[in-house]
Amino acid sequence: MHKAKVAVIGLGVMGRRMITNMSNDGRFDFVAAWDLSDAARARVAKEFPHVPLVGSAAEVTGHENADLVYIASPPVSHREYALAAAAAGKAIYCEKPLGTSIADSRALVAGLEKAKARHSVNFLQATSHAVALTEERLKAGAFGEVAGGDIIVHFTRWPRDWQAEAQWLAYRQEGGYTREVLSHFIYLAKRLLGEPKLVASQPRFPADPALCERHIVAALDCGSVPVQVLGSSGGAGPDRIEFTIWGSKLSHKLHDWFWLQSSDGGEWKKEFPEIEDLRAANFTRLLDDVLAMTRGEPHRLPSAADALQVQEIVEAMLARA
Repeated sequence: MHKAKVAVIGLGVMGRRMITNMSNDGRFDFVAAWDLSDAARARVAKEFPHVPLVGSAAEVTGHENADLVYIASPPVSHREYALAAAAAGKAIYCEKPLGTSIADSRALVAGLEKAKARHSVNFLQATSHAVALTEERLKAGAFGEVAGGDIIVHFTRWPRDWQAEAQWLAYRQEGGYTREVLSHFIYLAKRLLGEPKLVASQPRFPADPALCERHIVAALDCGSVPVQVLGSSGGAGPDRIEFTIWGSKLSHKLHDWFWLQSSDGGEWKKEFPEIEDLRAANFTRLLDDVLAMTRGEPHRLPSAADALQVQEIVEAMLARA
């Protein structure tokens, strides 16, 4: 079996998670990795001795043996690294958002399209069992008339405890859960229901102008389907992440990223009870498509143009303060 050779730039929590998933999968080999932080490089050297560390970003994006460059650095650097990898003829798998400004992200999309680069953006539910079944049932008319959708997230703390080392997530310039979490579900609303348009938005920010949003309420129109968005952080209780699509015959509730429940009017019923570890199964499906994208084969992953459209909605939501 030919393994895809991967070079990684950005060795924070997301970079290490992807290294873990790809290492466990067995279809990927690592040829280079780099991070600006000495501490991040030292941690990877200790936890992943099979991952070769290099001395600069350029050694990652232009590595002669790399098939795929995975970019997990903060958004401010995505354009530079992705376009360098594209110029070197590499396939690119990039975290979102694409950049810290719409202009920067548009330039990134234009550059990738001009280079005809194989690429995708990590909206991690794109290949999930839950999304595939929802898409199938919507196309078959099983939902009946789609009445609307509700996207709801709540975090006791933001950033979450496991994101503590990525403190930029706490700040308004690059971070916030609207960009990091709600964007995943806006992408799903676009894909499942129709092109999103922002109808209204009311974000609430703390007194410190440097910090990211604490609450947000927004209304989207997705192919004439109304979708309500509610986000909040702070306050005791479990985190909540869910997207419900309401139909006259059938409704679906996607929750906690990969899990799905359905209802035909009665109690919610768990889908995929036969899959013992749904999270692991979904990461296998995701990496199936990462491999396909890397090889230039058909895949289900979103493009940078998809991510740009989501970012334009997200930034408009946050701007209406």
